[in-house]
Amino acid sequence: MKFSIKRLRDGLSKTKDNLVGRIKSAVSLHAKIDDELLEELEEILIKSDVGIGATERVIEELKERVKSEKEKDSARVVDLLKNEISAILRSDNHRESFFDINLNPYVVLVVGVNGTGKTTSIGKLAHTFKQNGKSVVIAACDTFRAAAIEQLEIWANRVGCDFVRSTPGADSASVAFDAVQAAKSRGIDVVIIDTAGRLHTKVNLMEELKKIKRVVTKAEPEAPHEILLAIDATTGQNGVQQVKVFDEALGLTGLILTKLDGTAKGGIVIAIADELKVPVRFVGLGEKIEDLDEFSPGDFVEELFG
Repeated sequence: MKFSIKRLRDGLSKTKDNLVGRIKSAVSLHAKIDDELLEELEEILIKSDVGIGATERVIEELKERVKSEKEKDSARVVDLLKNEISAILRSDNHRESFFDINLNPYVVLVVGVNGTGKTTSIGKLAHTFKQNGKSVVIAACDTFRAAAIEQLEIWANRVGCDFVRSTPGADSASVAFDAVQAAKSRGIDVVIIDTAGRLHTKVNLMEELKKIKRVVTKAEPEAPHEILLAIDATTGQNGVQQVKVFDEALGLTGLILTKLDGTAKGGIVIAIADELKVPVRFVGLGEKIEDLDEFSPGDFVEELFG
């Protein structure tokens, strides 16, 4: 997958202004690293959705570095913060390219609440798999909304991949089963399964998703190979709660962080990595079909602080 530094740079501009811009402004008003500066930094990090836990960890590590290295120059704060945030993201269990697969069929289950950009992300994933020479079938398992099925079918036609659907109100798990079976019989490389996205607090939705997962495993014993949660970066800390709920129910393998280009709350990436240890696999950085990039912790930090 071709990674676009320019897309990442542009997409992080609001977060950069909100987080790093305010940090640099605070540092410029202090000649040395003192308690007042550290309190200001703590407030900036929390307000930028870095999260309380990650913020406390960063500030404590900063204090330790200042103490052990006898660092007093406030100009060094930005570099110290960059190092601490890099350390958090490096523990993100990030792997090599998502699209480098050798299983057939490779089954990807995509979950998330309505409005997070889940359907669009599925279309973009299918497109990128196709660009990497893989055949794809999309399964429309949000059978509760006819509009969701129609929207997904438009994406399937646009990308040029197979599509499995049923009538509205049909059993969603059976649609997933049929899609995996169809992929096996046709020799299709990748199955991407859409799911219903009603509020994550609804117990019946989680039970439905668990059922889909069980049925997919019956169709292909090692599947699903990936369970991705689409979360809207603009929701900030509410996104962390969504990750918790879906991860407890399904065991997430990764996240698709959408609408990162439209928010100043990109610090949520740091909060998720610190608190939940569920790796961000993709970031959505625009509306075009190619505007989905594999997440690189190193590039994220460099563009954020660069």
